[in-house]
Amino acid sequence: MSLFISTAHAADASALTSGGGMEMMIMLAVFGLVFFFMIYRPQAKRVKEHKGLMSSLAKGDEVLTQGGIVGKIVKVSDEKDFVVVSISEGTEVTLQKSAINAVLPKGTMKNL
Repeated sequence: MSLFISTAHAADASALTSGGGMEMMIMLAVFGLVFFFMIYRPQAKRVKEHKGLMSSLAKGDEVLTQGGIVGKIVKVSDEKDFVVVSISEGTEVTLQKSAINAVLPKGTMKNL
């Protein structure tokens, strides 16, 4: 039977164990750095910018909501984190500040 099937020999135990601990630590560190610079850091930057936007909202600003509604801020409630947005004459909507996506340049509503 040894004509078609070669004989298998077991390898020594010393050949199987290699010093791969340091390579594993380096790979984990590389993955950690990639995760930090590609995922965590840009997201933290966006969150910081959005918080700055919410704190700078003032009466008279023209805003765009996350739902796509464009309006002018009529009232800002600092303690409750809500704003009242006028969509058109006589139509006002109360929104959370976090629902504001962007502050538009003055006169944007007239150009629409």
